[in-house]
Amino acid sequence: MSNWYDQPAETSSFPSNTPLVESSVAMPPPPPPQPTPRRRRPGVVIVALIVGFAGGIAGSLVADELNIGSGSTKSSNSPVQLSEVDSNDPSIGDTVIAQVANVLADSVVTISSVVDDGFESGEATGTGVVLTADGEILTNAHVVDGATEVRVRFAGETEPRNAKVIASEIGNDLALLKIEATGLKPATFAQPDTVRIGDTVVAIGYALALDGGPTVTSGIISALKRTIVTDSGALNGLIQTDAPISSGNSGGPLVNLRGEVVGINTAVARGDATSAANNVGFSIGVEEVLRVVEQLRAQANGASRQEGYLGVGLEGRTDGGQGAIITEVESDSPADVAGIKVDDVVLSVNGEPITGQAGLVAAIRDRSPGDTVEIEILRGGERVTVEATLVARPSE
Repeated sequence: MSNWYDQPAETSSFPSNTPLVESSVAMPPPPPPQPTPRRRRPGVVIVALIVGFAGGIAGSLVADELNIGSGSTKSSNSPVQLSEVDSNDPSIGDTVIAQVANVLADSVVTISSVVDDGFESGEATGTGVVLTADGEILTNAHVVDGATEVRVRFAGETEPRNAKVIASEIGNDLALLKIEATGLKPATFAQPDTVRIGDTVVAIGYALALDGGPTVTSGIISALKRTIVTDSGALNGLIQTDAPISSGNSGGPLVNLRGEVVGINTAVARGDATSAANNVGFSIGVEEVLRVVEQLRAQANGASRQEGYLGVGLEGRTDGGQGAIITEVESDSPADVAGIKVDDVVLSVNGEPITGQAGLVAAIRDRSPGDTVEIEILRGGERVTVEATLVARPSE
């Protein structure tokens, strides 16, 4: 069972009013990685890199295919045959994925953070996306959490640039950085209603802090509106993808084949002793990103971020059903005034399905004091809809 659920957000005082670039593609009709590990345990998911075994397998396959070792051991004098295609031929590198990578080449940066929180110290590496021509950059909050120094570097450049964290919201795992620059190339963001399950997507980021430019991988959108629980809390509005995401990809873009950002890569699932996870990664969906970016900009301009508060205790269902079970209702809270009762099962908030207690935590946290939300509940086998006007989360 969880207690009253709300977490305060961080604030900052650096200004930014530049609008976020958004796709102008017409909308068709309707038919939750992390930084390269530092010396402390990061806040999301850890993955392992297996190089030797994979290389050994590849070597065996090549040897068998070429029948190496089955004939003469003398070297051949025959010249190696080379393609006659001109290196300037425009057809080279004309795959859609190559074109997408080229579109984003100047809009993706590597981020290095020096971390020292008084208990542990080290360096974290992640990825960022350029939002504005004058130096606003978006990344995951866990990439720069506790950072005493932040630097960014563009592909093709040898020297890093100093960056400031102007706003961060760990609950939604997004942060805004600012560098002194002009003439940068902002990424374009997709219209939220154009994102579909089954769409081909490309993940771009500085995986494992490997030397050189960013790593490019591809896959599909496997699911939408996922909710997961991380070390930092509940993340909702997530895109699930099978595009490979590794440590260091955190904060990098998930992009459609038009070169538009559909999500910000944030986590990968891992197996344990009782379950297996294969190709299950999560990106913060563009609809959630656009909303949180505006909140972060308000914080950077001096506004205080207050989260919504309902006043309930929760636990997850164990009978195979969907929703969150109300276990406590605080007296005179918005939930109490709305008539919510213990043992009610919350099924949706403002029409968005609640798949578990983490989903309800995130749905209420993302709203503000004074917002009125429509809550659908299951009570005694019947569906009931109530309205609750949220208040500010009480101070601890």
